[in-house]
Amino acid sequence: MQDLLSRLSNTIDRHCVAPTTRTLVPGLMLFRAEAPTTPMDVIYDPRFCVIVQGSKQVMLCDKLFDYDASKYLVTAVDLPVTGQITQATQEKPYLALCLTLDPAQIADLLLEMKDVPPSHNAACPSCMTVSALTHEILDPVSRLVGLLEHPEDIPILQRAFVRELLYRLLHGPQGYVLRQIATAGTNLSQLNRAIGWIRTHYAESFDIASVAKIAGMSPSSFHRHFRAATMMSPLQYRTRLRLQEARLKLLNATVDAAEAGFSVGYDSPSQFSREYRRMFGVPPARDAQRLRNVEDNMFSG
Repeated sequence: MQDLLSRLSNTIDRHCVAPTTRTLVPGLMLFRAEAPTTPMDVIYDPRFCVIVQGSKQVMLCDKLFDYDASKYLVTAVDLPVTGQITQATQEKPYLALCLTLDPAQIADLLLEMKDVPPSHNAACPSCMTVSALTHEILDPVSRLVGLLEHPEDIPILQRAFVRELLYRLLHGPQGYVLRQIATAGTNLSQLNRAIGWIRTHYAESFDIASVAKIAGMSPSSFHRHFRAATMMSPLQYRTRLRLQEARLKLLNATVDAAEAGFSVGYDSPSQFSREYRRMFGVPPARDAQRLRNVEDNMFSG
């Protein structure tokens, strides 16, 4: 497996010279860092991630996921997380890749697989998990990324390599989660509908009953399954979306603290400041200035 990691590292090093590179392979993104980073808030869509060099911590609510080149990470729904690269140098930069998971591709593959247990409507599994990386999974990943060396092959071979990777993942420890997001009528596929609505309407007020109706669940069942899958309640999820978006606006210096709060759905500046401080540890304006100083030091160093 070390040979595959070395080959992947060399390929990503050649094709990813910026912190983030969107490749010609559909859904494939590459990442690079030459120093550890401060914690950054992002939204992880359903994705499969591999670090080929370096290490990273990802925090979902209060749960911390540590992973490096010995593991892979899968998220099954859109999740607001905090990520921090913990190991990276100029000589050995952090190098990683993520592939967007398409439920339609998974569903298409499941139709042909007879030896995988069907999904069922038991309690929702956690929607972010780290598992041990194996040669069987890394092999199609290496060939998929290797297409960047021969872009003329991408239209012909990309689908086959992704299909093989999904097949391996479906037979792995996270196969149940992938089957859930690709199978109509499962709790996770129902939750995905509601999560998509919340992501679009996070600045609006809503009640649990109306969003549960979008998911096709009773309010109590929706709340229970939502917390099991995302490790937070629907309203906590909305709050994280609001505060992460406000933080991004403040970091880009496009609005002041009061405007940022109003733009993401807060009617009260004091409530916004209070919840912002509870999540990020400092008031909005001071936090934004601190983050800008960190960025300036990174680029001046």
